[in-house]
Amino acid sequence: MLERWNDALAYIEDNLAGEIDPEKLARITLTSEYHVRRVFSALAGMSLTQYIRARRMTLATADILNGDGILDVAVRYGYSSSDAFGRAFRQMNGMTPSQARRPGAVLRSQQALSFHLTIEGRSTMRYRIVDLPEFHIVGRKTRIPLVYSGPNTAMTEFHRTLPEGTGARLKACADVEELPEILFVSTAFESDRADGSLFDYYFAVASTTNHDDWDSLAVPASKWVVFEAHSENDFQLALQQLWADAFGEWFPSNPYEVVPGPEILTVTQSSDDWTSGTGELWIPVKRSF
Repeated sequence: MLERWNDALAYIEDNLAGEIDPEKLARITLTSEYHVRRVFSALAGMSLTQYIRARRMTLATADILNGDGILDVAVRYGYSSSDAFGRAFRQMNGMTPSQARRPGAVLRSQQALSFHLTIEGRSTMRYRIVDLPEFHIVGRKTRIPLVYSGPNTAMTEFHRTLPEGTGARLKACADVEELPEILFVSTAFESDRADGSLFDYYFAVASTTNHDDWDSLAVPASKWVVFEAHSENDFQLALQQLWADAFGEWFPSNPYEVVPGPEILTVTQSSDDWTSGTGELWIPVKRSF
């Protein structure tokens, strides 16, 4: 499967001076555009858009150093004007194209990526596949920035603002047997899902019916992959690592692809300070082939 992802990288490399069609990337990887963007960010550590932009600017910088005209280079790599190109060039290199031509200028480069299987990787991931009928996410919602590593202060502040007894009131609405009573739900991500981009976050439960007095989200019937996490010393880190392992290791090695929908974190037990505990990550999927 990684061979297909490397074929997608080759397609990007061959079309940096032209149009790169995300749907073509989906066809190469035998998945969907949504899945391509989601898995690419986990494998590469940056969004697909960021990578393409950086690779184009790397080639554009070489052309500038070769003496090509700034406007010619700007047009070649898809910029609408020399001003727009100049701003992007400065953002990556910390100087203007003209300054880059001076002797001794230190420039930045985004190397072309390739993906490789690491045999000495982590231990086998524990997962299960579950079919769920249609249900509703019911709870309280906010829109906060995505944080890949470390505390999410906006999420913490949101929980602090919830009225006392919110959890108990929500539990009275929970009636989907397969899901634990309290859910931490992430959905409506921005397309590239970059660190710091926004998403909708719910403190919620799963209910077979809608409840008008709560924020709610209808979830269609779907197949879900469920990953397990357990830690005795850093439970929060173990929960964050679930996403990295799922999209960086499990999806590239299994015949499933993620489909648009909420990603649900459940916690079945934890210590008061969240240093130890057990939890699960639920992601909606379909067979890719």
